Amino acid sequence: MAKQEECRCEEGLPGWLATFADLMSLLLTFFVLLLSFSNQDVQKFRDMMGSIKDAFGVQVQRKQADYIAFSPSQFERKDIKIDQDTRMLLGMVLKLKAVLEENELLKKNVDVTSDDNGVLIRVSSGVMFKPGSAVLKPEAYPVLNEVIKLLKENNFDVIVRGHTDDTPAGANFPSNWELSAARAAAALRYIVEKGGINPSRLKAVGYADTRPLVPNTSPSNRALNRRVEFYFHRPQVEGW
Repeated sequence: MAKQEECRCEEGLPGWLATFADLMSLLLTFFVLLLSFSNQDVQKFRDMMGSIKDAFGVQVQRKQADYIAFSPSQFERKDIKIDQDTRMLLGMVLKLKAVLEENELLKKNVDVTSDDNGVLIRVSSGVMFKPGSAVLKPEAYPVLNEVIKLLKENNFDVIVRGHTDDTPAGANFPSNWELSAARAAAALRYIVEKGGINPSRLKAVGYADTRPLVPNTSPSNRALNRRVEFYFHRPQVEGW
């Protein structure tokens, strides 16, 4: 009987084991990449929500836990909670912007923004008053009538805020304090008398030149700072 040749195995690991190790390495790399992509999705989601809030001018409050381990497949519309007041704010903003689009004068001189608690209508003083005066111009009536309409349709209070630039008030008023306060009061008086709005829902404040939007360094900047603001806010929130 012929002597069987002994089986000679190559030194080192079998070939299939090296292939298996390569596969495991690739899988590990793949899952690490998935994890890194999921973290980027969280940031992208936050950026996306910020863009939506800026577009509508409203900030939607969300808990930090809502973003943990976020993935597109797990996201559901019910996670975004918009209460009734927020829907009212959105409706007011959209309605006001539609009104501005129909009036070229208001479109150029009126701005509408919002925050978590209310809506701000910012009107150039040149539309409402002559220089150094607190007597309403006819051009102010469409703005004030819209304010009255919104007060009747929504459960919000209004703070009327008068602002000036840093130039002297003129002969009719001792200072910009009196001028800004008188302009705010004139607008408030119109809303009460013409709209029949309860005075307890209104407040008038004069800030003179203490809250400029831009530095008072040029005629155009001063024109921006001369303004009257109508801040619609929830009754339980102050909006000085």
